[in-house]
Amino acid sequence: MFIRDLFRRRRPVVSFEIFPPKREYPLETVYATVEALRDLGPDFISVTYGAGGSSRERTVDIAAAVKDRWGLTPLAHLTCLEQTEAEVDAVLDTLRERGVHNILALRGDPPQVSLGGSSSGGEDFHFAADLVRHITTRHPGAFSIGAAAYPEGHATCDSLEEDLRHLKEKVEAGVDFLVTQLFFDNDLFFRFAERLDAMDVRVPVTAGIMPVLNARQIGRIVSLSGASIPPKFARIMARYENAPEALADAGIAYATEQIIDLLSWGVAGVHLYTMNRPDVTRRIMANIASVRSTLVEGASSP
Repeated sequence: MFIRDLFRRRRPVVSFEIFPPKREYPLETVYATVEALRDLGPDFISVTYGAGGSSRERTVDIAAAVKDRWGLTPLAHLTCLEQTEAEVDAVLDTLRERGVHNILALRGDPPQVSLGGSSSGGEDFHFAADLVRHITTRHPGAFSIGAAAYPEGHATCDSLEEDLRHLKEKVEAGVDFLVTQLFFDNDLFFRFAERLDAMDVRVPVTAGIMPVLNARQIGRIVSLSGASIPPKFARIMARYENAPEALADAGIAYATEQIIDLLSWGVAGVHLYTMNRPDVTRRIMANIASVRSTLVEGASSP
């Protein structure tokens, strides 16, 4: 199924993100995660892609298995930085052959290069919009294309306004839906959505939510994503940082509260960054079960 069609229904889309295991670990480790998530009824499962295409084959294999073994809709991440046109075309051809018809088109991060080394990657793509245009030109209508959105702006942009211009360019190139970077302040997302509307960017936006389970995780999240920490969340982290079980409970509760607020506001979708932790995902989905079922029932009413 094309993900663009999922957003045409009258109920919010709920999706999960998983990532391939390190090369030294078998794929069955992530397949166990998918098995544990299946009965939660996700509308789609996205599979990440390593820097510079480092997990290319595994991403394709996992996305195909999500469809073939569990009958779920997969979204395969695809990055273009450091990739040649021929390399990207090879991935697109393989995805199409294996029946994976949804792509999250990303610029990606450059691979880490050892001291004194150099990158041998391609120079055919510089921005995600270049990748989107290439996909729509080479495979017109064959894929439903998503792209990343940043409610607080991308770290490489000088301003949110600049990032929004790039985002609109991606949508105009052929993007069907947007998945946001994680955030911890819903008001930032609401203001972001209002700005998209004012710019006449009308594609569905699904909100990315990550439950924080430990103090070390929050430091890494902030350094990598640039997400700001609102005072309410900072108080929770400070109060429970030395009580791991309490902090995990508080992090799950905070993510749950975010999701309920977003669903009440009328968000098009919620995307859970699962960290390959089905136990945490199950707790959050149990917390929102009655809210989600109410929205589904309301969408089914004439």
